Amino acid sequence: MLPGVLASKVGGGTVSVVRLNGVIAAASGPVPRALINLQAVESALTRAFEAENAVAVALVINSPGGSPTQSQLVADRIRGLAAEHELPVLAFCEDVAASGGYWLACAADEIFACPTSLVGSIGVVSGGFGLTGLIERFGIERRLHTAGENKARLDPFQPEKPEDVEWLLGMQGELHQLFIEWVRSRRGTALDESADLFTGEVWTGRRALELGLIDGIGTAREVLTQRFPDAEPVGVEPRKPLLARLGVGVAAAVPGLGVSAPDPAAMVVGALEWLEHRAHWSRFGL
Repeated sequence: MLPGVLASKVGGGTVSVVRLNGVIAAASGPVPRALINLQAVESALTRAFEAENAVAVALVINSPGGSPTQSQLVADRIRGLAAEHELPVLAFCEDVAASGGYWLACAADEIFACPTSLVGSIGVVSGGFGLTGLIERFGIERRLHTAGENKARLDPFQPEKPEDVEWLLGMQGELHQLFIEWVRSRRGTALDESADLFTGEVWTGRRALELGLIDGIGTAREVLTQRFPDAEPVGVEPRKPLLARLGVGVAAAVPGLGVSAPDPAAMVVGALEWLEHRAHWSRFGL
């Protein structure tokens, strides 16, 4: 596979390979990290499906999940392109395709995994930080003014309220049901409904096959070689922003060049976001 090369070779055709790697989130904060969202992968998906001589699209997924909305947006885009170009889609789970990562896998017509892959986690989780003790320790006064009694629910700088937690659990229940409906619509009768599929549990690839969460065991190289022996797998990456193509990083803020120095408060928020990002992976021992 040749990452970054548009799949447009002649001969036996090509299989466009798109890597979906990272936490699923709308946008990145001050700390650079791999993220999956529609904006980040739109160009790669479009190029993959529009590639000349493409016979299929392969999704190589390594994600612990994240935003339900971005999961749905990316998955819906995959299904829309697949229908438009009439190309089969195969998903390959690597280390983990859990929660939103499994939502993305279900956008494929077939799902494969390694025996050791972690697959599933069909549930909803919310995480955050309670910082009331921290601001009290440093003598910081929290000033928050709202119009609307529920505008500042679950504010991390204020004590947690039982009614806010109840509201959150209700919202999670609704999102969980939407997740279940999506999985059932994509996996159909292959699912072993007698098992506790929708408790948020995660399984190895071998067990996921028994439960009907995936269709087979195998790596992208193995399956694509067997399924499309005359086609060449070619990686397709998103188009990079102009500054990135010129080798200029957004973090290269240099005084005197019109770029402001980093805001200390923003850096603290970025550090907390990084911890939250790591928490997504650490739930699966990664």
